[in-house]
Amino acid sequence: MTSELPCPTRLRARVALVTGGGSGIGRACAVALAGAGATVHVVDIDAAAAEDVAGLVGGHAHVADLADPAAIGELPAAVDVLVNSAGLQHVAPITEFPPERFTLIQQVMVTAPFLLLRHVLPHMYATRWGRVVNISSVHGLRASAYKSAYVAAKHGLEGLSKVTAIEGAPYGVTSNCISPGYVRTPLVEGQIQDQAAAHGIGAGAVLSEVLLARSPIKRLIEPEEVAAAALWLCGPHTGYVTGSSLSLDGGWGAA
Repeated sequence: MTSELPCPTRLRARVALVTGGGSGIGRACAVALAGAGATVHVVDIDAAAAEDVAGLVGGHAHVADLADPAAIGELPAAVDVLVNSAGLQHVAPITEFPPERFTLIQQVMVTAPFLLLRHVLPHMYATRWGRVVNISSVHGLRASAYKSAYVAAKHGLEGLSKVTAIEGAPYGVTSNCISPGYVRTPLVEGQIQDQAAAHGIGAGAVLSEVLLARSPIKRLIEPEEVAAAALWLCGPHTGYVTGSSLSLDGGWGAA
C-alpha cells in the first residue's frame, strides 16, 4: 500500500500552477507541492514575491494581473495540478460598497479560475489525470456582514469547483475546495489592524471578539495547514474525493 506520509517523489514529473503563490496560502502550497516533487509555476501580481518563492522551490515565476484575461492566456497550459489561491478583500456595507471593487473581486476570484480551467483542462483531459484545488473559505459556505463581494466570490468558486468535478470525472480529473477559517496571512493581518482601528480595541481582542467569535478553536489556522490539505488532495488515496469542500474552520460550521 502506498504511504500517505510526505514523500519527495509523490508528484515527481507533475507540473503545478499556483496563483497567489507569492505569499500566504499560495506560497505554502507552492512549497508543499515542490517538496512532493512537482515542478511549480508561481503566479503572482507581485514580481518580487513570485520570484522569491520560485527561487525557494526551484520553480518558475510568472507575473500576472488575474483581472486581465489576456494575462491568463500567457501562463503555462501543460499543467497537472492547478491551485486557485489568489484573492483580495474589501470590507464595507452593501450600501457603501464600491461597485468597481465588487467587480474586481469577482474577476480575480471567480472569472480568473474559470479562465484558468479553460486554459489547463485540455491538457489534464488528454493525460487522463489532473487535480484542481480551489482555496475557498468558510465564507464560501457561510456569510458575514460587510463582505458581500468576498462571500459572493467564494460561493461562486464553490459552485465552479463542483461543475469542474462533474465534467472532469470521466478524465481522471478531480476538483475540490478547501474552506478554511481565518488564516494567518497578510490579508487577514491587514483585517486585524483595520478592525482594531474601527472598534478601538487591541489586535488580541479583535481575534477573540470579532474574527474568532464563532470558532470554538481560538487561533488562526496556519498557511502550512491549508497547504497540507491541498497536498493530500493530490495524493494517491484521494482519486475518489471530488466535488467536495474540505472545511478547516476550527469548528465554526459545527457551532
